[in-house]
Amino acid sequence: MIQLKTIDELRLMKQSAQLVSRTLGMLAKEIKPGITTLYLDKLAHDFIKDHGAEPAFLGYGGFPYSLCISPNEQVVHGFPNKEEIREGDVLSVDCGAVLNGFVGDHAYTFEIGEIKPETKKLLKVAKESLYKGIEQCVRGKRIGDISYAIQSHCEKEGYGVVKELVGHGVGRQMHEDPQVPNYGRQGSGKVIKDGLTIAIEPMINLGTEKVKFHNDGWTVTTLDNQPSAHFEHDVAVINGKPVLLSTFQYIYDALGIVSDEEKAFQLDF
Repeated sequence: MIQLKTIDELRLMKQSAQLVSRTLGMLAKEIKPGITTLYLDKLAHDFIKDHGAEPAFLGYGGFPYSLCISPNEQVVHGFPNKEEIREGDVLSVDCGAVLNGFVGDHAYTFEIGEIKPETKKLLKVAKESLYKGIEQCVRGKRIGDISYAIQSHCEKEGYGVVKELVGHGVGRQMHEDPQVPNYGRQGSGKVIKDGLTIAIEPMINLGTEKVKFHNDGWTVTTLDNQPSAHFEHDVAVINGKPVLLSTFQYIYDALGIVSDEEKAFQLDF
């Protein structure tokens, strides 16, 4: 059952989502060649705890870390480890926090130094598809409209859209109804209503859409070992329109990126 949120609940959800956004912004200053993903995990864990929250991923279903960190061909759910990040890598960092009883869940794929042009384009298109999906998160439309917008934008560029993993409702639990696939038909799925809160998260591969699930029970990689990109926002429907609860602005401030991509989806409430 879909749990529609009141405006007071949405305010609390925005606080948890923004804490995750701030955590990613803090990490953006630290991500560089030579550091380990285990170091990033410790930084995120301490930052979240220092702000009165709990890491949402730590212990969830037995997951042993506070971040999912997935370099290069890893799609999602990668384990932080002692391997050093290298120039030319891409690094998906997925972070969650529980604050005031609500979950924030938010991800960004970082470029490590200079990356290959074809990988840079993959990240650009994958992030564009996130906003294409958010545009469809309008009262009276359906979840399939979000899914179709993401799929069509990425597949026209020849990229593989992962089908085994999906976005989801978010609220008091990290995974709530409805599921939000990154592929689908227009006009299909649940009707979008005010108070809906979902995590929209395109997972897009440079090559094949097919993925491999590893024996650790978590790590997912592309079947052809080509790079993957992953971007995620928490989105609410307020007064019939999509509103971002999370933001990439803290990341952009850290990296010196200028962007107005979020402007259409911002609302003070």
